[in-house]
Amino acid sequence: MKFGRSSGILLHISSLPNADGIGDLGPEAYRFIDFLARTNTKLWQILPLNPTGYGNSPYQGLSAFAGNPLFINLNMLIKEKLLKDEDLEKRPRFPTRTVDFSKVIAWKTHVLNLAFKSYKQSPPNEIQNGFLDFQESNQNWLDDFTTFMTARIKYNLVSWSKWPKSLRVREEKAITNFKHKHTYDIEKNAFFQYLFARQWQTFKKYANDKGIKIIGDIPIFVGYDCADVWSHPELFFLDAKMKPTVVAGVPPDFFSETGQLWGNPLFDWAKHKKNGYQWWIERIKQTLALVDIVRLDHFRGFAGYWEIPADAKTAEIGRWVKGPGIDFFGVVKKAIGDLPFIAEDLGVITPDVIAMRKKYKLPGMKILQFGFDGDPDHEFQPHNYTIDSVAYTGTHDNDTTIGWYKSASILTQLHLQEYLNHHRGNVAWEMIRILWSCVSIYAIAPMQDFLKLGNKARMNYPGSLTGNWLWRMKPNAINNKLERWLTRINYLYRRD
Repeated sequence: MKFGRSSGILLHISSLPNADGIGDLGPEAYRFIDFLARTNTKLWQILPLNPTGYGNSPYQGLSAFAGNPLFINLNMLIKEKLLKDEDLEKRPRFPTRTVDFSKVIAWKTHVLNLAFKSYKQSPPNEIQNGFLDFQESNQNWLDDFTTFMTARIKYNLVSWSKWPKSLRVREEKAITNFKHKHTYDIEKNAFFQYLFARQWQTFKKYANDKGIKIIGDIPIFVGYDCADVWSHPELFFLDAKMKPTVVAGVPPDFFSETGQLWGNPLFDWAKHKKNGYQWWIERIKQTLALVDIVRLDHFRGFAGYWEIPADAKTAEIGRWVKGPGIDFFGVVKKAIGDLPFIAEDLGVITPDVIAMRKKYKLPGMKILQFGFDGDPDHEFQPHNYTIDSVAYTGTHDNDTTIGWYKSASILTQLHLQEYLNHHRGNVAWEMIRILWSCVSIYAIAPMQDFLKLGNKARMNYPGSLTGNWLWRMKPNAINNKLERWLTRINYLYRRD
């Protein structure tokens, strides 16, 4: 696709303010679009939209295709006569600065169950017709996902590897009997997906009509405990007991002496290639139905990835294995046309990764926080950026700019002050300003940096299983001063 010089804000849907404990597709999402439009900020970047499981990480979703029902706005269901005002009267009191996931899940599940019950009792209407169309057009993934989710609830959220063997290995008779016995709950899970898709498409159309593009995210790997591994075990390296034989991670480096053991099952790329990468093509098409541009997480994994034995305790024991590479993107391009991708090319980047990105003219990523070690030739210093890149102050995996600066060494702080010619005051806005001025085709900063927030607003701590994905923007956090300033720098650096 053709990328034009623009700017954007990274803010996940869950971080929007509202009364139901987690950001959703209600009025605050539309207000944020209006703010972007007024400031001529053309990009809104979000994290993966998939339903989350253990740890509430959007990068360990329960499906590579489904949407997160927690993002359904409940008040809109009142307007559609699926709920009544009194259904929301017993809304719990939620924290405004963080997401209490257990409390939110209990509340929203309860209310969405009421909405489905109302739907089942309604005479034929436009919603029912839309639901039937949705089921038909998404049958390639929806049936497996809704069966998986229903079984997951029935078996108290344990991993599918601990289900009865007949379901675990998907014996046809067992699956048929399970579906027959749990028809109501399977249809309910499908209905939740329809409500999400219905609200999302209305939201996306509003954004696009205002000139705003949505940047989504595809994690290269999926979590083991997800509908895709359960329904397509042949596409992964699993043993006879349906357990992974090898898992994903990255080798030891400067940041970690033992590397990072992610634990995701690895794709059997030979099987994917044999069927024309069909699962991947469907996954990409599904994502592009929701967003305009896609960030490909761990892009280097398509060229080569670190394979770790499943019984390893750390990522130290492993080997580099060749990925599908250029061939994969050629097949995808033939299937979908333009490749509106941003390559997350951070980490160990080898010549084959660079060649793959450049062949398909995909912009890579630059992280401003990484650039201040005193070396003027550092690739992450703004004067070394290239036009085929997307520049960030930091991402969801980094500290906020204020948090990073306060925890940086004195030497790093001095390098930054010299580079910015700025010795006190608003470090976050000064870093955004210099980022906006660079040559990169896109410049993007997390909302936390625009709000000048510190470490407590950090979204994720890589390697930590708790305390992540919690931050929420407080109501009315966006003020006139921020709006005027952002409008001005978009104009000043021709990102409008």
